[in-house]
Amino acid sequence: MDAPRTGSPSAAPALPTLGGKKSSYRERVADALRAALVAGELRPGEVYSAPTLAARFGVSATPVREAMLDLVKEGLVDTVPNKGFRVTAVSEKQLDEYTHIRSLIEIPTTVALAGTADRVSLEALRPAAREIVSAAAAGDLIAYVEADTRFHLGLLALAGNAHLVEVVGDLRKRSRLYGLTALVETGRLLASAQEHLELLDALLDGDEEAVRKVMTRHLGHVRGLWAAHD
Repeated sequence: MDAPRTGSPSAAPALPTLGGKKSSYRERVADALRAALVAGELRPGEVYSAPTLAARFGVSATPVREAMLDLVKEGLVDTVPNKGFRVTAVSEKQLDEYTHIRSLIEIPTTVALAGTADRVSLEALRPAAREIVSAAAAGDLIAYVEADTRFHLGLLALAGNAHLVEVVGDLRKRSRLYGLTALVETGRLLASAQEHLELLDALLDGDEEAVRKVMTRHLGHVRGLWAAHD
């Protein structure tokens, strides 16, 4: 096995741009790190020190170190003594399994919402859907993943099953979307982002078949366009 590489600072948005109300700064840092991990900006096998990540995100090293310890408990990174944290690898088989489970849960649950969710609750998700589009247009992958997570978990929450939301949230944390960078460079991420508005409109119309088609296509991107390695 090759020796682990130590990640070096690169351009990344500062944490305050991520938004969202959290109970602590440490949680905001952890959310940003999870999003960077899911988006493929933190790569499997690489070792990142707390000071390196702190410089990258424009924060101090202490909350980064604390947040990374949270990610260790979640199995997303491992500690490397005297060096930092190594991002855990996820196999293609694991990613396929995660996506399969998500499709079994999210598609029927979202389709059912076309007949049960009220318009006010659905419209409340529109700002997040627009934020996804804005992040895609700006090429801000961390903000994209953050807003995407808020939108989908917020949508699933309308079904009234907190355990379902927790399971999907965990699966999303473990996913890897290495192809997002390439999609930004080719201008294709914006089209995928706009599917969130398409989905919301179909739900508001109560069109179950349209909701099913959009959700099936959307989740297909997780193991298609969005997952392709560089």
